Amino acid sequence: MKTFAVALLLLISWPLSAAEWQVAPGASIAAAVQAAKAGDTVRVQRGYYEEHLIIDKPLRLIGVDRPTLSGGESGDVIRVKSPDVLIEGFIVRDSGADLTAQNAGIYVEPGSHRIAVRNNALVYNLFGVWLEKLKDPEVSNNLITSKRDLSSARRGNGIQLYNTTGARIIGNHISFARDGIYVDVSHHAVFRGNSMHHLRYGTHYMNSNDNLWEDNESYLNRGGLALMEVRRQTVRNNRAWGNTDHGIMLRTIQDSVIENNVVAGNGRGFFIYDAEYNVLKGNRVIGNRVGAHVWAGSIHNDVDGNDFIQNREQVRYVATHDELWGKQKGNYWSNYAGWDANGDGFGDVPYEANDLVDRLTWKYPLVKLLLNSPAVHSLRLIARQFPLLRSPSIVDKKPRMQPLNPDWSQWIDRQAH
Repeated sequence: MKTFAVALLLLISWPLSAAEWQVAPGASIAAAVQAAKAGDTVRVQRGYYEEHLIIDKPLRLIGVDRPTLSGGESGDVIRVKSPDVLIEGFIVRDSGADLTAQNAGIYVEPGSHRIAVRNNALVYNLFGVWLEKLKDPEVSNNLITSKRDLSSARRGNGIQLYNTTGARIIGNHISFARDGIYVDVSHHAVFRGNSMHHLRYGTHYMNSNDNLWEDNESYLNRGGLALMEVRRQTVRNNRAWGNTDHGIMLRTIQDSVIENNVVAGNGRGFFIYDAEYNVLKGNRVIGNRVGAHVWAGSIHNDVDGNDFIQNREQVRYVATHDELWGKQKGNYWSNYAGWDANGDGFGDVPYEANDLVDRLTWKYPLVKLLLNSPAVHSLRLIARQFPLLRSPSIVDKKPRMQPLNPDWSQWIDRQAH
């Protein structure tokens, strides 16, 4: 054994095995990290440690019974400068608050490939985890919050990825940051099982291709999932509810599949802007102020087999010509007023999402006060009879008479507060 407040334990299979360093309360984690060799393990016992760590070699930093590592509200708490580092089992807290310096609980420098950050609580840091110019990083099963007493604009993001490939962001719970997960120029990533709430955006995601976004929950944010300027995304089995602006934003997106998601009780369920050649199927769009806001040339999308249920406006469509949805299975529309004479489960007359009255209510909101008046009913009838008065619309030629998903009712009261 060696002692300088740190004990060295050599494993049996010398010289092939790595060493393990034990750090007790009152000792220095930084001293153990400095003394350790590449591939060693530094195991930190439960206690309170106020120091800043720099990890510049492949190393396993393991907390036993959740020791607390505080940065004293300055700089980064842990800064990683080496590939093949594992950080697990800590409470990491109290970074600085300098947005220009990007202060973080764990700041991972370019080239520190294969970093793994697991099972930590990262609290009262400006940024939780910062990842830049890396391959194959993993951030999993962490609790992450920012500096809640700061305004949203002065906080950092929970997890920040820039110019990464192969990231795995799994099972994190993120709240009270600016954006939960901020992603830019990061490809071939998996985002799965994360929970994000009380944020600006649950995730803010751009210029990133070939990624999987699966089984995440975004709720009570300004926006849930924002996908912008991206291609070849798979977005499935997510839940976005109670967000004041949108549940899922699809902006300048191509060649992507958005399937089996729930968007409920949002300002807009889907906000679809400049989106082409995507597939939207099996989604439940329930109880939003606007089910889908579609504009800016969002065409050539296969929108089929979705349920649009009790949205105040099912679709707000801004374009110069009709767009056909439901070409194979048909979508379900809870306000469909048609009939099914032959009993095949599909309406006998097309569903049209917008008419002249809808356009007037968008432009002049006070018209809503007259929606049940004879004059407005007459205007709807006249617009149907005279095509020149008809507005361009989303058209579903064979709408379904029953929802495809029988469990939709559990989402009807999910609202932003």
